[in-house]
Amino acid sequence: MKFAFLIMGKFNSETDKAAIHNGVSQLIGVADIEDACRTARNLYENGIDCIELCGAFGAEGARKIIEATENKIPVGYVTHLPEQEEVYQAAFPQK
Repeated sequence: MKFAFLIMGKFNSETDKAAIHNGVSQLIGVADIEDACRTARNLYENGIDCIELCGAFGAEGARKIIEATENKIPVGYVTHLPEQEEVYQAAFPQK
């Protein structure tokens, strides 16, 4: 199974990426949801079997990636337990 993890932030998806095990697992930084959709579509078209997303995507961002990949591969996103909400809000304040 080929796997990709997308992280969203101040990244350039063309250069901010890494792969291990001959590309079986990839980490790619994307700038925004539009960049993420393009990247996910490209990954899907090139044989990625599963995409995971950082928590910045949330449920709505995950839905957009699912749409970009035609709901043909599993797409998940990172979340956290409710008891850590205060810690997360301190680390990732809303814009």
